[in-house]
Amino acid sequence: MAISSRQRSRTRRRATEASVTPRTRDSERASAPLRTRSVIDFRNVTKLYAGDVGLERVTFGVERGEFVFLVGSTGSGKSTLMRLLIKEIEPTDGIIRVAGHDLATIRRNKVPYFRRNIGVVFQDFKLLPNRTVYDNVAYALKVTGGTRKEIRAKVPDILRLTGLSTKLHNLPTQLSGGEQQRVSIARAFVNHPPLLLADEPTGNLDPETSIDIMRLLYRINRTGTTVLVATHDQQMVDKMRRRVLELSRGRLVRDEAAGRYTRDETTRDLAKRLRAPSERPRAVE
Repeated sequence: MAISSRQRSRTRRRATEASVTPRTRDSERASAPLRTRSVIDFRNVTKLYAGDVGLERVTFGVERGEFVFLVGSTGSGKSTLMRLLIKEIEPTDGIIRVAGHDLATIRRNKVPYFRRNIGVVFQDFKLLPNRTVYDNVAYALKVTGGTRKEIRAKVPDILRLTGLSTKLHNLPTQLSGGEQQRVSIARAFVNHPPLLLADEPTGNLDPETSIDIMRLLYRINRTGTTVLVATHDQQMVDKMRRRVLELSRGRLVRDEAAGRYTRDETTRDLAKRLRAPSERPRAVE
């Protein structure tokens, strides 16, 4: 049977469509314009681990200057999301953009340069045990090519901001848990990155020290840095009254902007409100 030119055209078109891989379609979607104020842009992001779901079709954006909490029970996907943001792991599908960078286009040998745009604060501090407070913070500048002049100018400033100016010659073992976390925050912020990620920053701290750490993160946020905090501390989240992203079994189930605050709130007013009794009890997952 003779095949018409129209049928041949349809056959060629189907073959062309079939040859387009999901990665090609991802690159086409990635070429879409970035939201102008976005520091984080997730679009239909999925991450699978040997069949287990880490994240499933997660979409959200975080604008410059926002303070956002990431909450969810253990295994909900918080750690996966944080690791994706620093390109420690790759997504199975979807688009991730951070500080204007499409992460799929960053080569492995360029990842350290990309990470200069991100400060990371860990629950267990990850300080150099045999280095002083000053040297721990200066190290973050040295590894990114900072000169001695820059180090001498920036380190004392960040130690004053974080309340550590009298501890610069101390070793980590000579500091309290709260002071060690302040060193971790100072090290993460010394390059003034557009994005600061904090993974359970108050997890090992007492309530009063936790308030001081949140007050410090808020002070950094007021300088213009976007802050994303992953936490289990539901009471702190309720009192802070910032935007909340909640994950459950890898899915984004809540994106709530808690609006009972003003951006002009001082750090002193914030601390006073955090120390006030809870307005209502909330269960912790």
